[in-house]
Amino acid sequence: MTTVKNYLSLVKFSHTIFAMPFALIGFVVALTQTDIFIQHAVSPSFISLSKNQLFVKFFLVIICMVTARSAAMAFNRYLDRSFDAKNPRTAIREIPKGIISANSALRFVIINCLVFITATFFINSICFYLSPVALFVILFYSYTKRFTALCHLVLGIGLSLAPIGAYLAVTGAFAWLPILFSLAVIFWVSGFDIIFALQDVGFDQSQKLYSIPALLGIEKALRVSELLHITSTVCIIAAGIYGAFGGLYWVGVAVFVGMLFYQHTIVKPNDLSKVNIAFMTANGFASVVFALFVIADIIVMN
Repeated sequence: MTTVKNYLSLVKFSHTIFAMPFALIGFVVALTQTDIFIQHAVSPSFISLSKNQLFVKFFLVIICMVTARSAAMAFNRYLDRSFDAKNPRTAIREIPKGIISANSALRFVIINCLVFITATFFINSICFYLSPVALFVILFYSYTKRFTALCHLVLGIGLSLAPIGAYLAVTGAFAWLPILFSLAVIFWVSGFDIIFALQDVGFDQSQKLYSIPALLGIEKALRVSELLHITSTVCIIAAGIYGAFGGLYWVGVAVFVGMLFYQHTIVKPNDLSKVNIAFMTANGFASVVFALFVIADIIVMN
């Protein structure tokens, strides 16, 4: 049991709360293309799936989400172990502290990647064929801080695969609505990752690591984060208009945008004491509540 807790801590399992709600949004949006919501097929994209088939796909989507994120996070910890050991904030992590060996962490990454690919095989062919691309994106992120300050955007792209991937799992086809949600995730995640990176400005600069805060300084980095969150808001609004959502969706939008605004009121250039509240609490609450309202709106509308 202790070993399980150590690995859950290694991958910060609680952070699954960021992308998982958007994966559920993508999945439920895709359900509107099945006979679960549509009793009479009027669209060429209509998909006939039994409830048992959808349950299996849902289970496989959850497996994919958990294993892909676990692989990405563990790989990040494995690759950054020497930097983590030097940074007082991260020296307590499992690998530098010797709780989990580097080789064990790497084996954990490989196992999760294999489970992820296997799960996509049982979902459909397009998810299976795209699984190496998804793994490349989420694993490649761990290298980006070594050569580009745009690493935050790469992280955003990695998490943005959640709504598109879940939609593909059900429909086997791309569509604009999940893409709009994915764009919202890219800019949302990039924005709050910049806020999180404020804690390591001095360390990153000393180690020649790249980030927006290390490149521009704290004050300008916060302005970039604000711009990214404004862009995310535009995407969320565009998704609502394009998808012709109802009132519940817009309540969710209000909460989501409110949480974006809130985190920028509590993190100041001269006061970073509430970075973790902004990073975890505000964004976790934003994603979960937004997803609940979106899904509720879809159920009511259909």
